[in-house]
Amino acid sequence: MDQSRAPLLEALQEYHRLDRYGFSPPGHRQGRGADPRVREVLGAEPFRADVLASGGLDDRKSSEGYLSKAEQLMAEAVGADQAFFSTCGSSLSVKAAMMAVAGNDPGGLLVARDSHKSIVAGLVFSGVTPRWITPRWDEDMHFSHPPSPEQVRAAWEKHPDAAGALIVSPSPYGTCADIEGIAEVCHQRGKPLIVDEAWGAHLPFHDDLPTWAMDAGADVCVVSVHKMGAGFEQGSVYHVQGDLVEGRYLAQCADLLMTTSPNVMLYSAMDGWRRQMVEHGHDLLGSALTLAGHARERIAAIDGLTVLENRLLGEEASHDLDRLQVLVDVSELGVSGYQCTDWLREHCHVDLGMTDHRRILATLSMADDDASIDRLVQSLHAVARAAESFTPPREMYLPNPAELQLESVLSPRDAFFGRIELVDASSAAGRIAAEQITPYPPGIPAVVPGERLDQGVVDYLRSGIAAGMNIPDASDPTLEKFRVVVEH
Repeated sequence: MDQSRAPLLEALQEYHRLDRYGFSPPGHRQGRGADPRVREVLGAEPFRADVLASGGLDDRKSSEGYLSKAEQLMAEAVGADQAFFSTCGSSLSVKAAMMAVAGNDPGGLLVARDSHKSIVAGLVFSGVTPRWITPRWDEDMHFSHPPSPEQVRAAWEKHPDAAGALIVSPSPYGTCADIEGIAEVCHQRGKPLIVDEAWGAHLPFHDDLPTWAMDAGADVCVVSVHKMGAGFEQGSVYHVQGDLVEGRYLAQCADLLMTTSPNVMLYSAMDGWRRQMVEHGHDLLGSALTLAGHARERIAAIDGLTVLENRLLGEEASHDLDRLQVLVDVSELGVSGYQCTDWLREHCHVDLGMTDHRRILATLSMADDDASIDRLVQSLHAVARAAESFTPPREMYLPNPAELQLESVLSPRDAFFGRIELVDASSAAGRIAAEQITPYPPGIPAVVPGERLDQGVVDYLRSGIAAGMNIPDASDPTLEKFRVVVEH
């Protein structure tokens, strides 16, 4: 195929050249009806690009196939058999993959317990029973690593009737699993592997990045183009290869969940990003990796800051690392990651994507340059100097791995939709959770519906809120009360 083409972008350009006008949604009519005060902030161009996908950009039957052509180009560019675009984020794409593999299978699905909250939401929606794979754990750092092939094999031996396996790699911290080894373990049983690779859209385009899931043998891979690529928020692609998962059926599962009014602007940005990566991705990402290496050296030279790298890798840690994700331990400063992130936003107007009780994360991309890295480094120098004036952080209770492994009593669906009541935090331990409770970021639930709460996790979450942790999905954001299942 001609990878210099961008069918969706070209169709949008032609739409404007022909001066099409739709007596159909969207009602703003390419911005004509938008409030001038809105256009002043957003500009006119987003409205001009917001047209109907079918019956607008394409005809009512999508006869020109602009979307399907763009998806075929994407699949060829990354070496997948099929690719499908989603404008509802990887949160939707991964749910569709779960339904396609295990939607009506009594054996359930092997799921890494360090999965994103969107996967837990998929369990609630679909009724799929999770068969949890325990991640590796660095107890001193209070940090989880993706599961190893051996842990996945052990999960298969315990649950041989599971329909497939799902892991997350890279993690939100940039740490990566041995996908090739895990895929081999799954395929020995004739079962598919789904990889939630939301943080890995860029991986196919440079050899010095961790191995991309399709190259490693995964059957389904979900990526978020907006995270490490150059698409808009919510732009996602799910890729399929092999014969263990039927691509058309996967697309039908996605159709059950997705909007019937997809945003052409999101589609077109993904189309254009694919072309950019094919033509220039290796050079752009090579420059970004060089820049990241320099940034890591400069940040590591700041007193009180530790750039994590070797600690994240090894037999009992992660298989590989995306070095565009710069994870910095701030604990030597005697402050928390929450405090540093808030201070950087207020005083340096710099936002970071991930923070926890002792770490902050700067995500670099091909868009960064010497000036943006200088700003990051100078801001980190500033927060390191200011740290001595911070109020000592509130002490958090950090549970051991055994306390974090909650007992699964009910399926997430049955617990979430069952009879529930709110109980005081002092009475929550021992009760079955009817909600997911997720420190965000990184968005990995500490509690999944159907798990029996223990005192360690309750203390961890409540002390975390007092220390600055953000938990956006709890019924009671203060965690004075917990949503639990009514038990007889």
